[in-house]
Amino acid sequence: MIGWTITMDGVGGRIVETEAYHFIDPASHSFSGPTARNAVMFGPPGVIYVYRSYGIHWCMNLVCGEAPGSAVLLRAIEPTQGLDLMIARRGADDPRLLCSGPGRLCQAMGVTHAQNGLKATQPPFELTPGPAGAIAIGPRIGITKAIDVPWRFGERGSRFLSRPFPKP
Repeated sequence: MIGWTITMDGVGGRIVETEAYHFIDPASHSFSGPTARNAVMFGPPGVIYVYRSYGIHWCMNLVCGEAPGSAVLLRAIEPTQGLDLMIARRGADDPRLLCSGPGRLCQAMGVTHAQNGLKATQPPFELTPGPAGAIAIGPRIGITKAIDVPWRFGERGSRFLSRPFPKP
């Protein structure tokens, strides 16, 4: 997914950072099985799973994989489309701070729970493949279980990451 472009209603950019979650992963929302909150994760690949983190921020995932219950959290994008609207939504004008973190990304793009269950390849979303630079791999951020699992991926050297990757 690194290097792909995602937009909602024409607002978005290149994906530069993600985290993977699998149903056998104790840090995943799907680990304990289907619930009302995570039901979308058990649906078909290519669907958007949106949840609220800490009761404050919306976070957007793309359901993926052959087995139900797996998703990729979009942690950061390089904003390329709809910057004026992103700036207005975020109240920040530094492009590096518009979408550098899952909560910021959703706020800038206008993603809320209303998009939960929508297909990433159908309006209002557009998802298109694109090239990525070198990929950095490291531990995920902000979790307390399976913290050593290296399932955080990012475009090495991107100025738009939520935080730097550890040095190799």
